[in-house]
Amino acid sequence: MTTQQPNIVLIMADQLAPQFTSSYGHPVVKTPHMDRLAERGMRFDSAYCNAPLCAPSRFSFMSGQLVTRIAAYDNASEFLSSIPTFAHYLRGMGYRTCLSGKMHFVGPDQLHGFDERITTDIYPSDFAWTPDWELADERIDKWYHNMDSVREAGVAQTTFQIEYDEEVAFFARRKLFEYAAEKQHPFCMVASFIHPHDPYVARPEWWDLYDHDAIDMPALTIPFDQQDGFSRRLMDGIEASTIVPSDDDIRNARHAYYANTSYFDSKVGHIVQTLEECGQLDNTIVIVTADHGDMLGERSLWYKMNFFEHSARVPLIMAGPGVHNGAVNSPCSLVDILPTMLDIAQTDQTPIPSYGQPIDGRSLWAMATTGAEDHGVAIGEYCAEMTAHPVIMIRRGDYKYIYCPSDAPMLFNIANDPRETTNLADDPDHVELAQQFAAEIAAGWDMDTIRHDVIAKQKQRQTVYQAMQNGKRADWDYNPPRHASEEYVRNHMDWTEAAAKTRFPPLEEN
Repeated sequence: MTTQQPNIVLIMADQLAPQFTSSYGHPVVKTPHMDRLAERGMRFDSAYCNAPLCAPSRFSFMSGQLVTRIAAYDNASEFLSSIPTFAHYLRGMGYRTCLSGKMHFVGPDQLHGFDERITTDIYPSDFAWTPDWELADERIDKWYHNMDSVREAGVAQTTFQIEYDEEVAFFARRKLFEYAAEKQHPFCMVASFIHPHDPYVARPEWWDLYDHDAIDMPALTIPFDQQDGFSRRLMDGIEASTIVPSDDDIRNARHAYYANTSYFDSKVGHIVQTLEECGQLDNTIVIVTADHGDMLGERSLWYKMNFFEHSARVPLIMAGPGVHNGAVNSPCSLVDILPTMLDIAQTDQTPIPSYGQPIDGRSLWAMATTGAEDHGVAIGEYCAEMTAHPVIMIRRGDYKYIYCPSDAPMLFNIANDPRETTNLADDPDHVELAQQFAAEIAAGWDMDTIRHDVIAKQKQRQTVYQAMQNGKRADWDYNPPRHASEEYVRNHMDWTEAAAKTRFPPLEEN
C-alpha cells in the first residue's frame, strides 16, 4: 500500500480489438501514444471483455460483477442504481470522480457514483433496444447491425461520432486542469470515446495516414455453410449471409477502422499531454482499455457479439507510479478493473469501504507492479440478440471454452491456434479437458433459470417501453448541467477573477 493516493485516469475506446494496434504488434496500424504508455508500463496480452456488447460489458466493468449476476443482459438492460460501482467505492475513499463520454447507462440513474458527468451519452438510455428471445430469428431493423457500415465505409469531414469524441476530449482536458488547480483530493477521471466503433468513417487526415493498398485483408474467411451454429445466426442477424461485401468494401472498412484507431490514439496522447502540462502525470495511473473488440471481417464476421478473439479481447495497458515495465499473459477481464482500482487507491489511512457486494474480479495490481503472472481466469457471458440461450466463455491458461445449449461446444488452444481454426471439443486428446470445462459451466450456470430471467426481463422492459410511447414523452438521456451565468466573464464578477480561475498554472500570490 502507498502513503499517497495516486490519481486514476482511465481512457476507454469503443470496439477496439487489440490485434489492430501497433501496441499489440499489428504491422500497419499506428498507435504511437498507446505504444509509449506500453513502453513505460504494463501490457496485458490476454485481457477480455465480460460481454461482447457495449452496455453489458460496461456494466460489468463498472460494477466488478458478471452480467448474469446483475441482469445486465443486453443494450437495453437497466443498470440498477443499487449496484455499487468503482465510482462509489473511490468516492468512499476520498476521490473526486468524473465521467466524460460514453458509458451507455440504461435507466434513470445516469451517474452511478460519479460526482460529475460532463457530457451526455451517445446512445439511448431507455429500453428501446430490447431484444426478444421468443422471436430470436427476427431482425429489428431500427437498431440491429447490418452490412451498411461496411459498404458505406470511407471519408467524411465530420460525423456524429467525431463531434462526440471532440466534445469528450475537450471537457475531459478542461476538468483535469480544474482538478490540478484545486489540489484538494485525488481524482478518478474516465474519458470514454466512441471510436473506432462503426460506422467506419474517418476524417481525411486520419484516412491519409495509411496507404490504401497496404491495408491488410482478413487472415481467415469462412464460408457460411462451414460456420459454427452461432456464427451462422450472427451472419444472418447482421445480414452478412445474404449481403457479401466486395474486397473493396472490406479494404475500405478496415482502412477507416485503422484511421479511427489512430484518431482514438491521438486522444490518448492529448489526455496524457494534459496530465503532464498540469503537473499530475507522475502521480497518475493511466489505464487504456476498450469495452470489446471488432471482428472486422475475420472469420467473415463483423462487429462483435461473439467470443472469438477479435471480438472478445480488449487492449489493457497501465502506466504510472509503481507500475512495472513489461507484458503479462495471464487471462484477465474488465471485472478485474474495480478491485485493481481499489488496490491503487488504498493506503493505511484509507481502507477499502465495504458495501457487502460480491466482486467477481480480482486485482491485477500485483501483476502490474511486479510483472509476475497470476495465472487467473477470464469469464464471458452473452445474453443479447442473435441467440435465444446464454453463451458462456471460459479462458484459462492456453485454452478457451465456449458453450451455448443450442450449439456444439467449442474448445480452442489459443497459444497454438490463435485464429481458432481447430475445435478441440471432440478431439480424443482433449476429451477430459472439454468435460472439465463442461462440468464447470454446469455447476456455475443454470442455463434454464438464466434464460427464464432474460425473457422475463425483456417482457418487463418491452411493456414499459411501449407504454412510454404514449402521452407526454419522458427522457432519461443525460443533460449535463451548465450554468452560463457562471461561465467565462459575467457582470457580477471582476474579469480578472475569471482570468485567474481558468489560468494554469496560477499566478504566484505576492
